[in-house]
Parts: sequence; C-alpha cells; structure tokens
Amino acid sequence: MKLIKNLNYKKILPLFLKQKGSPFFNAKGLAIGVFCGCFPFFGFQTLLGLFLAKAIKGNLFLAAIGTWISNPFTYIPLYFFNYKVGSLLLKNSPDIIFDKELILEELWEQGSVFSLRLILGSALVGLFLASISAVIVFLLYKRKNKKAVF
Repeated sequence: MKLIKNLNYKKILPLFLKQKGSPFFNAKGLAIGVFCGCFPFFGFQTLLGLFLAKAIKGNLFLAAIGTWISNPFTYIPLYFFNYKVGSLLLKNSPDIIFDKELILEELWEQGSVFSLRLILGSALVGLFLASISAVIVFLLYKRKNKKAVF
C-alpha cells in the first residue's frame, strides 16, 4: 500500500519527460502504444505495442505506457464506443439481436458480426487517438528540447 501512496504524477511525469530521443521517435512510440491499447486483446496489447514500436523504431517505454489507455476503468466505455463506431461504419444496427430460438450456426454468425464491428471500430478509434497523442507528445518534446537548448 505504501508504494501506491508514494506513486503520484510528480514522480511519473519526470519519467515520461526524461525519455531520450527525438520528438518524432517518442511520438511514434506513444502513438503505437495508444493504437494497440484500443484493441480488445487483453494481456497482449503491451506485447503488440512493444513489437510494433520496435519494428517502426519508436520509443519502447512510451509504447508500453500508451497501451494503458485501456485499463480496468476504461475497458467497458472504450470497447462499447469502439463497437458503436464499427456498427455505424458498417451501416448496421448497433443492437445485437438474440433470440431464444437462435441455433448454433446463427450464434457463430452473430459472434463474427460482433467481432468485425468491434475490431473495425477499435482500428478507427485507435488511429484517431494515436494521431492526437502523437501530435501532443511531439509538441511537448519539441518544446522541452527548445528549453533545454537555451
């Protein structure tokens, strides 16, 4: 419990700001992490974020931090929103219809429709949030580097 009490933004923010590398390098890392964090791959988001950040030569630490956009507090609202976005893009009703008479084959079909909506929505929301976070982090590190020069 003492560790949690001692953990606050005054200790975490310097870790975030002390990252070495160019603003573009840091922005790529965080953006990839945020993108991967928007997908419902519980337990694999961080691994996927680290793998992709390594592949595109982004900051690994910031990629891992970026995946925290989905956490136990944000899972339900984030994935519900992603599902709604996917439904709107596919021009389907966002309501899943379950009938008591539903046979097994139809149940599998409903599952694939649900998954398609969720993954499509996650990709688009992930791209949007990753873009926003990349711009913010890029400007933040650019500003930090300007102050360090003077």
